[in-house]
Amino acid sequence: MRTALLQSSGRLGSVVENLKVLDDAAGRAAAAGAGLLVAPEMFLTGYAIGGDIARLAESADGDWADAVAEIASRHGLAIVYGYPERDGETVFNSAQLVSADGTRLANYRKTHLFGCFERDHFTPGDQPVVQAELNGLRVGIMICYDVEFPENVRAHALAGTDLLVVPTAQMHPFQFVAESLVPVRAWENQMYVAYVNRVGPEGEFEFVGLSTLAGPDGIARARAGRGEELVLADVDPAFLAASREANPYLKDRRPGLYGSLV
Repeated sequence: MRTALLQSSGRLGSVVENLKVLDDAAGRAAAAGAGLLVAPEMFLTGYAIGGDIARLAESADGDWADAVAEIASRHGLAIVYGYPERDGETVFNSAQLVSADGTRLANYRKTHLFGCFERDHFTPGDQPVVQAELNGLRVGIMICYDVEFPENVRAHALAGTDLLVVPTAQMHPFQFVAESLVPVRAWENQMYVAYVNRVGPEGEFEFVGLSTLAGPDGIARARAGRGEELVLADVDPAFLAASREANPYLKDRRPGLYGSLV
């Protein structure tokens, strides 16, 4: 499945403008044969919206979800996007997967909140593995900091995730996560990992870009630079199956030795 990574600075606080960016990217991705478009963390509103988070947060089945579903169905490709999710009085940092016919397939709430900014404005989710079937692949969702915890990604590996999509707001000086950690996660867990970042300055933050799609051999199939880009790469189920057969990591595990770690 050809997968498009939308590395974008976004338009802070303007959902309407960000939906236009998403619509344009979906058209270009579909024209290039993509079956999935992944946008960054908090894509619809921008990340550094501070006191506006509670005002802008919306339910998983709200008007924004309907707008993304319309974009997905009009262009004929699935979309993963980040947004602030309201559930009653609680707000989560969430990402949702919408199918090519506009059906909402999965919604994930970030489980590991990074820094005071996120802990002040969001509640952590409590479901580590969220998956959906898409074009013959089992797609899992995480958000940014979550992928830096090896237990999180291993849980996806054990649950059979083929492609882990990670909408991200990775900031300076942590670019080594995109450059080094993400390919290692793909290798040690025998999956594809699509890590899709914001880029440029936003409020007090500076996002570093470097979005990447890494394969189960630990090699980046696509890597963006430091500007706004739409990059594409293929997720190959046959290559994944062969890699899993050849790589012994998951088969050679000894879970009985690890109980003290959790």
